[in-house]
Amino acid sequence: MNQSQLERIKNGKGFIAALDQSGGSTPKALEAYGVKEDSYSNEDEMFEQVHKMRTRIMTSPAFSSDYILGVILFEQTMDSKVEGKYTADYLADRNIVPFLKVDKGLAEKKDGVQLMKPNPDLDETLRRAVDRNIFGTKMRSVIHEPNESGIKAVVDQQFEIGKRIIASDLMPIIEPEVNIHSEDKEKSEEILREEIIRHLNGLSENENVMLKLSLPTKANAYKELIEHPRVVRVVALSGGYSRDEANERLKENDGMIASFSRALAEELRFSQSSDEFDDAMRSAIETIYDASVNKK
Repeated sequence: MNQSQLERIKNGKGFIAALDQSGGSTPKALEAYGVKEDSYSNEDEMFEQVHKMRTRIMTSPAFSSDYILGVILFEQTMDSKVEGKYTADYLADRNIVPFLKVDKGLAEKKDGVQLMKPNPDLDETLRRAVDRNIFGTKMRSVIHEPNESGIKAVVDQQFEIGKRIIASDLMPIIEPEVNIHSEDKEKSEEILREEIIRHLNGLSENENVMLKLSLPTKANAYKELIEHPRVVRVVALSGGYSRDEANERLKENDGMIASFSRALAEELRFSQSSDEFDDAMRSAIETIYDASVNKK
């Protein structure tokens, strides 16, 4: 594992940008950006369009390592190039740490949760990630209800795969998202916290993880996780909150930094001039940075 990148992720000031929309969420991301579905006729053309959007984001002068610690990439983005370099190498040259989304989407809802779909190609994906100079990975599950057996299954699956990722010398981002619209969200978060602690306490000194969690209902509800010796960093997903609301909630949580996707790109448009686009990027990045490093 790249030790300078590890140090930057563990102790650097800034946040992680999530540019990892998958096949299912890409059309919505493109539509929000102003690229309609009739602009592409197949999946390859769709991913070409979204790579252009991501490239425009990553090459913006506002997208600086002064604010951005890392970027989460989609698999096609990892295999694509930015200014003649593979994306991870382009980012690393700018002192931004590359991560890769490795899950294959969500299974059907059961016991109040959605586990990750089976991923028979995971080992091959991890091998390719190492070859592409990726630092870490991310994988997402979703919790909809405070169902103890369901939440236990989510965390069990996340840490089981997380250990395989660690064995590949990559840093896993464990992401058991709690649906921000779910009933009794706070109860789900309490169960989730205890399940995560149980697994963290079972890790060896050589097994470390990152956590990506929904902004909690109760401020500093995840303090014990942030302070756990096996946790490198805890980052927050915006989860459907507007950027303003996500930032306000993030400021209330000490030690937690952002890893926003929709909230980062919500004011970016295909039709904007370079100056307009860069100004919108700069505004978004500066406010998310402020919420990540300056707490109430």
